Amino acid sequence: MTQSMRPYRSVLYIPGSKERALDKARGLPADAIIFDLEDAVAPDAKDAARATLRAEIDKGGYGDRAKLVRINGFDTMWGNADIHAFRGADIDGLLLPKVNSALDIETLAEMIADVPIWAMMETASGVLNARTIAAHPRLAGIVMGTNDLVKELGCRPGPDRAEIQTALQMSLIAARADGIPIVDGVYNAFKDEAGLRAECEQGRDLGFDGKTLIHPDQIAIANEVFAPSEADLDLARRQIAAFEEVEARGEGVAVVDGKIVENLHIVTAKALIAKAEAIEQREG
Repeated sequence: MTQSMRPYRSVLYIPGSKERALDKARGLPADAIIFDLEDAVAPDAKDAARATLRAEIDKGGYGDRAKLVRINGFDTMWGNADIHAFRGADIDGLLLPKVNSALDIETLAEMIADVPIWAMMETASGVLNARTIAAHPRLAGIVMGTNDLVKELGCRPGPDRAEIQTALQMSLIAARADGIPIVDGVYNAFKDEAGLRAECEQGRDLGFDGKTLIHPDQIAIANEVFAPSEADLDLARRQIAAFEEVEARGEGVAVVDGKIVENLHIVTAKALIAKAEAIEQREG
């Protein structure tokens, strides 16, 4: 599945140090996995986790879901070893934490040539430089690191996350300007299904491709919310049919359900149908 067509509704963090969790992930319905060598691994377990994760990835069995490895920053004592360990691995990207500027992406790009690069947007500097970060030719996607962002900003987000909306939207606008996927930050209360659903719906409405998750029980809700609904698809198909009908008469505007439908709406409708087809292929 190509990068442009691949769904990212559910992106699950899995600790790189836990062999049992790495094995279980092979059968989970997440669209993507972030194999984490950074926050989820204690300092004295970094080297063992790196070796364990590379061995599990080499075993395969993760299907066509996206496989991202979150390395330690190359300004740490483990970052260089992480980068070296995954040269030639069957992965879809290295996820660089705490990206502050496009220079960070360029530095990693010079260190490894054969792996796409993803950026964690989780610092104030990163958000302010989101446009140039997203524009780097090696950048393949963005992950919002809302926990670290909240910590750095010193804010206390409520249920509507109004306190970090500017950061979310600046990052999303930058990703869309360069046509790369971007996924929302985690929802920490993994047993709160109603809260997770509300935050997924907010992220979807903002325009995110999906949500990062900290527990397998969160996958089903993310997959449901970030997938086109049957009502969405029905409307898209009717918009396309109506527009094709008026276009055949040499006209440029149709009306569906009392609303104007122009070419821009057809572009959106076709993209929605393509997303549904990619999800069907992923799940099939």
